Amino acid sequence: MAQNKPTVTVDDIVRVLETLRERRPLVHCMTNEVVKDITANILLAIGASPAMVEHAEEAAEFAAIADALLINVGTLGTAQMEAMRAAIAAATLAGKPWVLDPVAVGAISLRTRFSREILAQRPALIRGNASEIIALAGRAGKGRGADSGDSAEHALDAAAQLVAQTGNAVLVTGSVDYALDAARTLACANGHPLLTRVTGVGCAQGSLAAACVAVAPAKIHGAAAAAVFMAIAGELAAARAPRPGSFRTALIDELDRLDADTIRKYAKIENRG
Repeated sequence: MAQNKPTVTVDDIVRVLETLRERRPLVHCMTNEVVKDITANILLAIGASPAMVEHAEEAAEFAAIADALLINVGTLGTAQMEAMRAAIAAATLAGKPWVLDPVAVGAISLRTRFSREILAQRPALIRGNASEIIALAGRAGKGRGADSGDSAEHALDAAAQLVAQTGNAVLVTGSVDYALDAARTLACANGHPLLTRVTGVGCAQGSLAAACVAVAPAKIHGAAAAAVFMAIAGELAAARAPRPGSFRTALIDELDRLDADTIRKYAKIENRG
């Protein structure tokens, strides 16, 4: 008799939030210069603890201590690349998950080469927009810098390729977000266009994903939770702050306010098999 495929439920996502608030995971964010402030504030709002340690020697030491590591390639330099390699190796040795955010991969050659190099170290989760995911998989996309020219649906084959390559999970962001692993694909239809009009929101979602993966029972639960948390908070923030400047503050407030009842009321998720 054929068995039903496992699914991701709203209750699974609620449990990630509850566990995150209980455990307050320490997230080591090796991220780009543009987004450090919003990254730290979004982690604090959701209930995690951010840290940004960048010297190669310190980064390796700290990655073994932290609960999760974020690698964001948005403003790469030679010293940062050395520190990232050291941190990934230390996190892997310590059994700590790390998340890859391949910002503008495909549009710029250095970060594309570097991201494909560290991909061999099997990140627990890859979080990117459709064009970044397509390019990371070695396919031709329509990205322009950090902006995606492809739909998330168009990136699903590339995402599945990356899942097979890493053995872990991928989060593809877009008007609909998709979280997938080898067994299942979850679509999240929440969100608001203002999420794309504030610098750093996407990159901060990478850190949110790292916090979620640190406490989730399966990597896809962490990916799905990061999608749902940011998307619902974006919807609620836009309802009371319809311009980008005030929306940024409202988004942080809504992530802080997010709770189980809000997730159950607003989550628009669908298991796609």
